[in-house]
Amino acid sequence: MSQLALATSPRSVAERGDVAPNSPGRTHTARRREAVTGFLFILPLFATVSLFMFYPIIRNTYLSFTETGVFGGETWTGLDQYIRLVQDPQMWMAIRNTGLYALIGLLGIPLALIIAGLLNRPGLRFKSLFRVIYFLPVVVMPVAIGMIWRLLFNDDYGIINSILNTIGLSSVQWLSDPVAVIFAIGFVAVWSTLGFNVVLMLAGLQAVPRDVIEAAVLDGAGPIRQFFSVTVPIISPTVFMVSVLTVISSLQIFDLVFIMIGRNSPAIDDSQTIVYYFYEQGVVLLDRGYAAAIVTILLILTMIVTAIQFRLQKRWVHYGS
Repeated sequence: MSQLALATSPRSVAERGDVAPNSPGRTHTARRREAVTGFLFILPLFATVSLFMFYPIIRNTYLSFTETGVFGGETWTGLDQYIRLVQDPQMWMAIRNTGLYALIGLLGIPLALIIAGLLNRPGLRFKSLFRVIYFLPVVVMPVAIGMIWRLLFNDDYGIINSILNTIGLSSVQWLSDPVAVIFAIGFVAVWSTLGFNVVLMLAGLQAVPRDVIEAAVLDGAGPIRQFFSVTVPIISPTVFMVSVLTVISSLQIFDLVFIMIGRNSPAIDDSQTIVYYFYEQGVVLLDRGYAAAIVTILLILTMIVTAIQFRLQKRWVHYGS
């Protein structure tokens, strides 16, 4: 037998410990190397997420079953903090207010869709200027937004009440009336996030195939019919994404309540959110165990509401094939 045939024979390969190119052993080794390489690539991200997301959730959940002292120390109390939450009327008030802010935030989605539709019209002059104007509140600091609108809603010298008095209407106690304060903060929240939602909607509208619109025109559909019967179903995934982000953002409102109302206002109980109540208990009163229970409830509520949204989206969201 020649040396070449002897070197490439299966017996010779086995004796040297080599693996044939297409053998199962080589395939298994290659897959294992690929798996190890992929794990090494995602290891920094996994470590970061674990450090700044998973660990705080686990730590906060543990704290919610304890009672912490002002100077440290933790005492296991079981479900006492959650029983206290159920019996706390201010917590239920905060949950109600947060739900109202979320509903008001959802009302801003049709407004963002209509504005995006108008900005997407061909031949519109100063289109870029209008886009910048609508997006400008998004880049402004929330503290500045709260301070400006606090002046505008001022009961005595605010511009909004001055306009109402000019047209013959009486002034409204925007930041002290239990009913008006919800709508005032909700309006500012919608205004401050409107530009972001408009940009997302506009991106969805610009991705609508032109031939579909032309087919609707040939079928005799007018501009309004085209928009609601053709365009909106096509961009329904974008509308769904905006609705999910809006609800999650509404459940986390804090800065507007903190700046526009303040803890010394008589309307704070009628306007505070879950996050603000967490701040009051955890930062001001240093009741960290109870504050951890509040955040845990907020996390559970957010997960439940998001799951409901994903469940309902199957009925009205249309994904392209």
